[in-house]
Amino acid sequence: MENKNKTIKIIAENKRAYFQYHVLDRWEAGIVLIGAEVKAIRCGQMNFKDSYVDSNGSELFLIGFHIPAIVPFGSYVPDRKRKLLLHKSEINRIIGKITEKGLTLIPLRVYFLNQNVKLEIATAKGKTNYDKRRTIQDRESKLEMKRNQW
Repeated sequence: MENKNKTIKIIAENKRAYFQYHVLDRWEAGIVLIGAEVKAIRCGQMNFKDSYVDSNGSELFLIGFHIPAIVPFGSYVPDRKRKLLLHKSEINRIIGKITEKGLTLIPLRVYFLNQNVKLEIATAKGKTNYDKRRTIQDRESKLEMKRNQW
């Protein structure tokens, strides 16, 4: 029986991903971490820049996710590959989508679900330059409409 009192505490969000990609499908995955890495994540010390998810046979790994070492709590490699924890059927479905349609997997946000560190990943398709300009124009027009309401 599941615990219905799920508390979610968002630690970090990859806002750049929404600008560079069209986000299609989302999944929730666990991450294999050591204790010192969890301490660093609790402090909010991590970097999404240039991180992505890659498949290695029948497993998914998070690459380029930087968690700096906090000296008193231990030492580890800040940029190591971190294994993602998903069900086998989900992994097969994700790998099938990536290879078939030419999509990529990107991390969107890191959060605590009760006591566990979770990562939201998504299949995404890269935006072209005119799509990015269109996103900027839409954002500026919404901001202008808000200003005119006051």
